Amino acid sequence: MSTSLFARSFLGGLWVGALACTELATVGVHPGPLPFDAGLLAHVTGLLAGYLTAVMVMLMSRTPVLERRVGSDVLARWHSVGGRLFMGLVLAHAGAAVSAWAALRHQDVFDALLSVLGLPGLVEATAGTALFVAIVVISVWAARRAVSYETWHLIHLLTYVAIALSFIHELAGPNLAGHPRLQMSWTLMHVYALALVLRFRLIAPLESVWRHRLRVRDVIPEANGVVSLIMEGRHLAELRAESGQFFRWRFLTAATWRTAHPFSLSAPPGCDQLRITVKALGTGSRLIQSVRPGTLVLPEGPSGAMTADRRTRSSVLLIAGGVGITPMRALFESLDIGDGKLTLLYRASSPDDVVFRAELDDIADRRHAEIIWMVGPSSSPALRMTGDNLRRLVPNITDRDVYLCASPRLSEAVRTGLRQAGLPRRQLHEEVFAF
Repeated sequence: MSTSLFARSFLGGLWVGALACTELATVGVHPGPLPFDAGLLAHVTGLLAGYLTAVMVMLMSRTPVLERRVGSDVLARWHSVGGRLFMGLVLAHAGAAVSAWAALRHQDVFDALLSVLGLPGLVEATAGTALFVAIVVISVWAARRAVSYETWHLIHLLTYVAIALSFIHELAGPNLAGHPRLQMSWTLMHVYALALVLRFRLIAPLESVWRHRLRVRDVIPEANGVVSLIMEGRHLAELRAESGQFFRWRFLTAATWRTAHPFSLSAPPGCDQLRITVKALGTGSRLIQSVRPGTLVLPEGPSGAMTADRRTRSSVLLIAGGVGITPMRALFESLDIGDGKLTLLYRASSPDDVVFRAELDDIADRRHAEIIWMVGPSSSPALRMTGDNLRRLVPNITDRDVYLCASPRLSEAVRTGLRQAGLPRRQLHEEVFAF
């Protein structure tokens, strides 16, 4: 099964689950005068919100088959959309439940709210909802631009507390209360999602430390503010890592052990060593650059689907911007190109920002591949990622697969230019690490 077909099938399965929850929510509910009254709305939105909590936990569990076949960035986008939908469902559920209770008991809204809060698990569920609202607000880009990755990650751990606070109310709700089999099935669904998190986000990394004993061997300056970390370990072939993939790296020092940061492999993985390349863009990355040889490393992964498996054409164009060269450099060396053509287009603001120049030239020479250097200020018309420029630089661009890794701004410009050049969307492959 192809990667895209797997992703569509998996997403289809999630929709089937949502439809099943909707059907369950309507069993035994008798609408009032309106075709869709507040009581029915409360039932449907409540059950769908509970279902979404398990789904979103599963999406972020880092289950290998999902990370490899769907892609971390796609899972993160689904999670983001699901989070907004979840909050809408929770707020709609709360409003509809209070309205339905007020109509049933002939109370005003305030008295109905006090009555509803007396139901089993409602106080805890309200506290959980408040936590969910806080997490969603922080996740909005405008609100979290000033929040560090470490703080953002810590705040998101409160999601599990919010889910636990809300769970009693889910089991005590009218659709599940009094139905032990349904309550057991609902509980098992959430337990399974949590088990995936424990297995792949906690146990698997600890197993990796014990099994692979990965340690930093060298820290090598590459360019202005950029260093490579070469790590050695044992049995690394068992990781089944591929060029284009990334790990979440946790360097076990007093200053860096709390947070795992995603960095792509900047060279094809070897049997006993892995390499990443890190640019100092914030506090976390600067601390990582200061780790010393011998530091023990806890790797989580590999993750990502921007690999050779995505190819649909014999020829390939790799487009890198700045430090986005890291996964492109690994692919540039390892892609089996056969009779096709391999081209690397490297965009950098200045010669000082170019990373791996000597390595790239050597790879191009050995593989008879082409490098297009686009080095200089973005104000230069010849260096803009327009459709005309891309067609001029790579005349057969529509006959290639295109792999892209760059800053968000440059990536958007490249996507626009590729559309102008006529490249089908299915031939563009990229992965976004923004948190």
